[in-house]
Amino acid sequence: MTSPAARRARDLTADLPLPALEDLYRDLHRHPELSMREHRTAGILAERLRKAGYETAEGVGGTGVLGVLRNGDGPTVLLRADMDALPVAEDTGLPYASTVPGVMHACGHDLHVTWAAGAAEALAAGRDAWSGTLLVVGQPAEETGEGAARMVADGLYERFPRPDVLLAQHVAPGPAGLYAHSPGLILSASTDVDIVVHGRGGHGSRPEATVDPVVTAAYIVTRLQTVVGREIAPRDSAVLTVGRIEAGTRHNIIPSEARLSLNLRTQSAEVRERMLAAIRRIAAGECAAAGCPREPDVTLGAVFPATVNDAETDQRVAAVHREVFGAAAVLDFGPAMGSEDFPHLAEGGIPYSYWFVTSTPTAVWDAAPGADLMDRLAAVPSNHSPQFAPDLSTVGPGVRTLVSGALTELSAA
Repeated sequence: MTSPAARRARDLTADLPLPALEDLYRDLHRHPELSMREHRTAGILAERLRKAGYETAEGVGGTGVLGVLRNGDGPTVLLRADMDALPVAEDTGLPYASTVPGVMHACGHDLHVTWAAGAAEALAAGRDAWSGTLLVVGQPAEETGEGAARMVADGLYERFPRPDVLLAQHVAPGPAGLYAHSPGLILSASTDVDIVVHGRGGHGSRPEATVDPVVTAAYIVTRLQTVVGREIAPRDSAVLTVGRIEAGTRHNIIPSEARLSLNLRTQSAEVRERMLAAIRRIAAGECAAAGCPREPDVTLGAVFPATVNDAETDQRVAAVHREVFGAAAVLDFGPAMGSEDFPHLAEGGIPYSYWFVTSTPTAVWDAAPGADLMDRLAAVPSNHSPQFAPDLSTVGPGVRTLVSGALTELSAA
């Protein structure tokens, strides 16, 4: 028997203006904007929300957008879409590829904004089918981990209704048309770490008169590879990546310092602290072994919390997705090692559901090598790749997932 939420979702999304939504997506993809610079994107979303009847605020937390639709008594539900792009040079060959040199929507946030705009408009047009209050958030700076917290700090929940539940989704690789839910941990925590190795610089012809920080940094990088393999139990998932190493200015100059940038992915606070302690110990030990004139500087940068779905909320949303899209389309892949700043919007313990929408074009997926799903996932372009190009066929379903999710939480009219 079909639930009322599923029936209402089908009715409200039966006649989506798909050509117009696809045009919106292409336009956003052509004009990507980096974190905290999403002025054009925010303006487009705000204008669409205003035309749909939402009370609209701009500049929340910098470049954030909020639309409020009050529709009688009932729960307050927040739908979130992040808006920022990445400093990636696009290599998709799409006719609507980025026109901004070195900047690309390589993580699909243009699709997120399109989905949110479509869902906001469908729910506004179908307000006779539900009651409550709907908040639609265009969030800046997810990629840098600051946008959600900045919106909350700017009085998001003092200036506007405090939601009873949060809903969000993210585009992901995989055969287009799957919806991944996990009723608990779904994304890992992320911690950036910067290390500065202090040496003693000099001429490349006289290394004996120097303390070479480049060599020391290389030893640190090599030694760090043992942390996950030898200090973290197999049952505990963790990733340690050295994403950047910088030192020197010329071939024959031994520099005075070298800089390393690391990223940790963990699924528990205990593992995170164990890894941070190992990083500090290894950096200090290698610098001492090299005779560096001072201890290394080890500082923490951006921190993303773990994304942990409220089990009951996520199970409700997953159930309506099974009804709308079919039971085989809803899967649980378990927690991923990616990270999000979305949990900052859950300040004070607001329950939420966060899920994935797969988007790899059929031709690309079918051509990918591999014997099973995971092999193919590793072979197709993923988020942050210069070749990442979601299939336009996901525009309509992505609107429908948000609409059906919202209707599970809003009261029936």
